[in-house]
Amino acid sequence: MDSDIRTSELREPIDVAEYLFRRLHEVGIRGVHGVPGDYNLVALDYISKAGLNWVGNVNELNAGYAADGYARIRGISAVVTTFGVGELSLVNAIAGAYSEYVPIVHIVGTPSTLSQKDGMLLHHTLGNGNFEVFSEMSKNISCAMAKLNDPHEAATLIDNAIRECWVQSRPVYITLPTDMVQKKVEGERLKKPIDLNHPPNQIEKEDYVVDVVLKYLHAAKNPVILVDACAQRHRVLDEVHDLIVKSNLPTFVAPMGKSAVNETLSNYGGVYAGDGSNEGVRERVESSDLILSIGAIKSDFNTAGFTYRISQLSTIDFHSDHVRVKYSEYPGVRMQGVLKKVVAKMGNLNIQPGPTASNEIPHEDRKMSNNEVISHDWLWPRVGQWLRPDDIVITETGTANFGIWETKFPKGVTALSQVLWGSIGYSVGACQGAALAAKEMGNRRTVLFVGDGSFELTAQEVSTMIRQGLKPIIFLINNEGYTIERYIHGFEATYNDIAQWKYTDLIPTFGGTLENTKTYQAKTKQEAEDLFNDEEFAKAGKLQFVELFMPKEDAPKALKLTAEASAKNNAKQ
Repeated sequence: MDSDIRTSELREPIDVAEYLFRRLHEVGIRGVHGVPGDYNLVALDYISKAGLNWVGNVNELNAGYAADGYARIRGISAVVTTFGVGELSLVNAIAGAYSEYVPIVHIVGTPSTLSQKDGMLLHHTLGNGNFEVFSEMSKNISCAMAKLNDPHEAATLIDNAIRECWVQSRPVYITLPTDMVQKKVEGERLKKPIDLNHPPNQIEKEDYVVDVVLKYLHAAKNPVILVDACAQRHRVLDEVHDLIVKSNLPTFVAPMGKSAVNETLSNYGGVYAGDGSNEGVRERVESSDLILSIGAIKSDFNTAGFTYRISQLSTIDFHSDHVRVKYSEYPGVRMQGVLKKVVAKMGNLNIQPGPTASNEIPHEDRKMSNNEVISHDWLWPRVGQWLRPDDIVITETGTANFGIWETKFPKGVTALSQVLWGSIGYSVGACQGAALAAKEMGNRRTVLFVGDGSFELTAQEVSTMIRQGLKPIIFLINNEGYTIERYIHGFEATYNDIAQWKYTDLIPTFGGTLENTKTYQAKTKQEAEDLFNDEEFAKAGKLQFVELFMPKEDAPKALKLTAEASAKNNAKQ
């Protein structure tokens, strides 16, 4: 009776599940990743009603990686799992998204509120009547949680969770019990979009910080700009671009910040990662008397094993929730407003030019005899020559992540990697999500570089790419196992070996046909060069899978340096 009265009070009644999915559509999501399970099946019926498409992944871990890749291109994503067994399979991917500031709405179909209240002995539980244990596991890797146990507050909780996901750029966790799916909420709320804007900085405080920044910037003799991942995650790339262009200061990126900067600009100098930096970069950055550091994440792999040599006394840090000028911190002052005003008031600066990045192949690696093997020193600059404007480039943890530091991108390229979390296998799922987002937004070319060991963890997701009609170019680096781990410890140890699959045979096994897929193998530089020069290949008219054979002992210089530093850090007593 109470429920009937409540529904009669609603001006535009709408089911909870439809409200949720329509809000996801509103913020730009079009494809929903996940795996069906009996606790989410009825909710899944509402996806198409809201104008969304169900992707359907091979497993939840892959779905999470795919949602991560989708969000990095589209801005936000959603993934649906079932209670217990499904959501726990996703946890690794969600932790990675939390670590790397990627906004994913994680929706969990759960048993009914009545079943939970009665502590029923249901499948997918621990058999102890505790229905909170799994949500507790997700609490520390979610920036907001919404348990839709009451239709009176469901719409408010949904709106708040989606807002926090966007604003904080981190995952949120929403539970949808089976008996709540078709409960009614106020649909009239949908006429007013969720407010995704940050509250503006306090004007007086912001202006003070801008004045402090400008004082040190004008006094500096050879300032530089260093851009990192949080500039991308917290959506300040327009402000960063304006700063780079107007100031004309030498500009560099950290590895996680690859593609945050237009690398065709004349003042772009390359990747700074301490000892793993591009040629000439470390000397220029570390000799600067002022570094404008934007969105820094100073992790071990992002700094080539903590080999940064930058003093805080010569650094101004810009972040999503504070600005730090040398050792003075200004909490609550977001970088976006500060950067805009710095650009507007900047005036003339002292400029000392820095190095320029290029895709020039080292002279000793230019030999192209018939049996010349593919080396990392040759491959990555050559990739830079082959890439096209607006490509999406995904690199796997390991050789590809470090090799791409040596690649200068054309304008508009977006790079995806997981340098901080570093879960091997991530890139294959992320490629599916990124390629789907690219298809929805105009079919940008999507290119994946993945090692053989990592590929074997998540290879099944190639079947989802085929089923969804996606057309990425996948380069699999066959170098006989876990190269990065060999360089950290146990170069010849059997635990760093893997089974040698017939990789190209997997494509037809996963449903590929001659019409929608094509496979290649390249064992020499000349064979790879012929492929890079093939215009039909470059058009990416179908899913293409390339097996690149590379020596087991070869690795990018930055990987060797970082692995050595990691081994030393692991051995500390």
